[in-house]
Amino acid sequence: MRTSKPNPRYVSRRGSALLAVMWLSAALAAIAFSLALTVRGETDRASTSVDSLRAYYLARGAVERAALELFWSIGIPDNPPVPPNSIAIRYHFDSGDALVEFIPETAKIDLNSAPPAALDRLLLALNVDPARAAEIASAIADWRAPAPDGGPFDGYYLSQKPPFVPVHQPFQETEELLQVKGMTPEIYYGGFSAPSGSPDVSESLNSDHVLVRQPGLADCVTVYGSGGMVDVNTASPATLAAIGVPAPVIAMILQRRQTAPFTQQALADFIGATGISGAPLRVGGISIVTIRATGRLRLPNGKLSDLRRTVAAQIKYLNPKEGAGFHILRWYDTAWSE
Repeated sequence: MRTSKPNPRYVSRRGSALLAVMWLSAALAAIAFSLALTVRGETDRASTSVDSLRAYYLARGAVERAALELFWSIGIPDNPPVPPNSIAIRYHFDSGDALVEFIPETAKIDLNSAPPAALDRLLLALNVDPARAAEIASAIADWRAPAPDGGPFDGYYLSQKPPFVPVHQPFQETEELLQVKGMTPEIYYGGFSAPSGSPDVSESLNSDHVLVRQPGLADCVTVYGSGGMVDVNTASPATLAAIGVPAPVIAMILQRRQTAPFTQQALADFIGATGISGAPLRVGGISIVTIRATGRLRLPNGKLSDLRRTVAAQIKYLNPKEGAGFHILRWYDTAWSE
């Protein structure tokens, strides 16, 4: 029986068609895979944005609730919603938890009355170069002092582009410090550094290490006047160093307030035991306080999400002569918390 041989031209055409189909299938599979990754990425980003917004309103609601409960506490001394000398409280909601911190203006030193030596110590505690720290402290003192005939730094300000003349009057806002000679945004706002044991920031970014925030001058000074006395429960280590508290005593204060906030009697006993009778420490603060809240959503398994949103409000509580209630002086949609 004779069989006809296949036409070589036909076999070649059939093989080419098969190869084209295979390449087309591979291309379509690659496109589908890329599209799936894009959709998944966009879905994750949208989900993160929604969770971030929910955490924001969780923190915002905690600030508003804490502000109201702190106001109520003034009129309910027997059973106040916010216990006296509280530095933080935690709210538990169905959707998540919020940690609320109370930071009175007495946690900071008065920018308009602090002596240059205290400002210099503060800057050194913030890891500013000694020469630059001395220059900034002198420039701050010059900026806030009357100078009818001009100050020693006026020539520098007039050489800037655009040139300007310093006001030579008390600071109205701490942001004015950004114009002072020697000041930088990093010194004023603070920044982030690698944790102990990491050689640099780039290595921390490429590892599981969490960068550590370094406070700035804005976290340690106020224009609202603290009377020279600093709240022992909320002052930062740099602020305590600025008012002359020795480093070993600062460590003792930080350890002590992790257990419980200082009361007036506990502070008196502590000062007597450590021999720092000259340190201007107090408990509590003036009527202006920053309320800072960090919100974390609750996951379906009951644990808290790693995503956090922190907001804050600077609030002035009114005395009976000024009226009832409180005023929100400043609101921070984005804040930081340790």
